[in-house]
Amino acid sequence: MSFQIKKAAVLGAGVMGANIAAQLANAGIECLLLDIVPPELTEADKAKGLTKESPAWRNSFAMRGLEGATKARPASFYTKRNAALVKPGNFEDHLAWLAGVDLVIEAVIENLKIKQDLFARVEKVVKPHCIVATNTSGIRIGEISANLGKALKERFLGIHFFNPPRYMKLVEVIPGEETKKEVVEYVTRFCEDVLGKGVVVCKDVPNFIANRIGVYDMSNAMNLMLAKGMRVEDIDAIISAPLGRPRSAIFGTIDLVGLDTAYHVMTNLYEALPKDESRDLFIPPDFVKAMIQKKWLGNKTKGGFYKRVGKEKLMLDINTWEYVPTKPADFLSLEKAKVAKTLPEKMEAFFEGDDKAAKFVWEVNKGYLMYAAAKIPEVSDDILNIDRAMRWGYNHGAGPFEQW
Repeated sequence: MSFQIKKAAVLGAGVMGANIAAQLANAGIECLLLDIVPPELTEADKAKGLTKESPAWRNSFAMRGLEGATKARPASFYTKRNAALVKPGNFEDHLAWLAGVDLVIEAVIENLKIKQDLFARVEKVVKPHCIVATNTSGIRIGEISANLGKALKERFLGIHFFNPPRYMKLVEVIPGEETKKEVVEYVTRFCEDVLGKGVVVCKDVPNFIANRIGVYDMSNAMNLMLAKGMRVEDIDAIISAPLGRPRSAIFGTIDLVGLDTAYHVMTNLYEALPKDESRDLFIPPDFVKAMIQKKWLGNKTKGGFYKRVGKEKLMLDINTWEYVPTKPADFLSLEKAKVAKTLPEKMEAFFEGDDKAAKFVWEVNKGYLMYAAAKIPEVSDDILNIDRAMRWGYNHGAGPFEQW
């Protein structure tokens, strides 16, 4: 079976789907971008003279996604001219277009039934050599493809991009039980050589490698913060550049991706992992649940763990539920780690310290390393895959085994 991807389709024009389409276009690949037809005309639609038969209305979700990708900062397209390679449409009128594509990537809401129903429709349209994939961040590939025929299961797999797809190096490729080896090999080469990504081939377990270990690390840090009576800003000052982590740290990263997304992944892991020794850590803390109720979801709602008022950056005090001015964390071990030049020297500054920050780093890193080790061979047989997943997907300066 030979493959060649010249034309692709992305199903779902949310932020992730639109940006996957942009990255395909960046590689010179024509791409369809399809989404649902809006449920109802809005007053604004009617004021524009649109009807339920108007293509501008029927394609509006996909068009909005494409427009968002063209305006994204940092830029999703290498050049705005690449946006011309993306053609918007909708599932009701244009699903037949899939007969002409070589690759389909689904990026709709993380709901198993919605994905299964959509793939049942896709199966009837795609050509025999079309590779069909899901961008799910955590639902097992075997569950999503359970109702598909054998022929499509052999060409079905997970291709999980990390956001934003243009800039994040990691792509997790997840074969199903019946996915043919040559499909996995071709998709791996395509993602590496054509899309410029670093590929980690994962086992088909809940949340795969990066999110399984990364969300444990995030959840562990939240719970330790509560246990040690520390502030949001303290944790972000520590688990960032001084520890070889991204400057967005824990809570800044959650604000970027959305607290609702983090909450969904945590609860999904809790439900999917009844035998995990650290399962209870995936129960979202009460302050996270309260923030979800208040719709303080991060950057998308102009306020989460942090918010900006004018030029001032405020931090959420989870004890008073007020946004207060940020103030620098004051720990001797942290100051030593900041001026250390290499990651081993930074870690040594914490491990030789005896203040609150040093004790926190010991606890959080101990949990991170031990959890990663405990997941062999469940999530991977290969420690290199785990280290690459955490470096490429979470921007860690070193993976857990490299740290050891």
